[in-house]
Amino acid sequence: RRQMGEGEREWYAKGSRKRAQKWGPLKTRILEILKQDESAQSKQGHTAMRVFERLRDEDSDAAGDGERYRGGYDSVRRFVKQHRESKRETFIPLNHDPGQRVEADFGEIQVDFPDGRRKVNVLILVWSYSNAPFAIAFPTQRTEAILEGMAQAFEFFGCVPKEVWWDNPRTVADAVLSGRERKINARYAALASHFAFEPLFCLPAKGNEKPVVENRVKTLERKWSTPVPQMQDMAELNEYLRECCVRDRDRNSSGKTETIGVRFERDREASASLPKYRFDTSFRRDAKVDKYQFAQFDNVSYSVPRHCAFQSVTMKAYVDRVEIVHRNAVVATHERSYQTGDQVLDPLHYLTTLE
Repeated sequence: RRQMGEGEREWYAKGSRKRAQKWGPLKTRILEILKQDESAQSKQGHTAMRVFERLRDEDSDAAGDGERYRGGYDSVRRFVKQHRESKRETFIPLNHDPGQRVEADFGEIQVDFPDGRRKVNVLILVWSYSNAPFAIAFPTQRTEAILEGMAQAFEFFGCVPKEVWWDNPRTVADAVLSGRERKINARYAALASHFAFEPLFCLPAKGNEKPVVENRVKTLERKWSTPVPQMQDMAELNEYLRECCVRDRDRNSSGKTETIGVRFERDREASASLPKYRFDTSFRRDAKVDKYQFAQFDNVSYSVPRHCAFQSVTMKAYVDRVEIVHRNAVVATHERSYQTGDQVLDPLHYLTTLE
C-alpha cells in the first residue's frame, strides 16, 4: 500500500465523476427498454442479462459520448431488480360476511375409467367466508354444465349466496365491457334471476380477486385426485367428490380456529333459501328437421319421429341428454353426444318410413 500523489488523486476523482455522469443517462435507456416490454408477451420480455447485453453491444448516445457501455453486469441487474420491485402489485386482504359470496371456477384432472385414462372437467364452488366447497365432474365446460353444476351446488348447500363470482369465461360472459360491466349469457342471466343472486366478475387477468376457489382447485389436483382416481363411471366419481366436500367440513381452514363446518352454518343462516321450483338447466336452440329426420345441435344429428320432418323444433340440451320439443311436446329424448359429426338415432322413429 502507498500514498497516492496529488496528480493520481485528481485523475481518480475525474474518472469517478465521469463514470457517475455516464450512469445517469444509461438508466434512462434501461427504462426505455423495460417500457417496451409492457406491450410484449411475458416470454419475450428482457431479462437483466439481455438488457446488459444490449447496452454493451449497441452504440448508445446515452453513454455520453457514443461509446458502448463499459460497466459491469451487476450494476444493471441491481437497477432492473429495483425497478421491477417498485412496480410489483400489493394487495389488500379482504374479509367477507357470512352468506355474502361464492366463488366459482373449473379445474381439470385425469381419471382412470375402465376404457382408459381421460381428462375430466370439475366445477368447483366455494363460500368465501367458510371455505366450504362443492365439486362436480362434467365431460365439458359449456354453459349447460355450468347451469347444472350450480343448480346442484345450491341444492347441496341448501341455500343461495348473495353473489357468485367468476373470471370471464365466454360460457358465462358473452362480452367483456368496461370495468366490471359484462354482457351476460342469456341462460346464465336466467339462472341468476331464478336463484336471485348477483352475477359478478373479476377484472380481466385478475384471478387473485377470487383466491379461495383458486386454492380449492389446487386441493382438487393435489389431494383429492392424487394418486389418479380409478372410477367405474362419472357417477361414481361425483359421489367420491361429494364425500370429499363433506369430509372437508371437519377440518380448520388455514389461520382459523373453527372448523369449516361451523363457519358454514353461519353462511347458511345468512344466505337466501332455495326457490320453490328447480331451474331448467338446458341450453336451448331452434333447429330445422331435414329429410333424414335429423335435427342438429352442436354438429351432432339427433333423430325425430316422421311427422316432425321438415318442421322447426326446439333442442333442449342438458349435460347428459338432449330433448327435442315440437308444438310444446317432447317428441324425442336422446343421450347427449359430444362427438362432432355423430348421429344419434332411435330406430322406432323410422318405422313409418320403413312401412
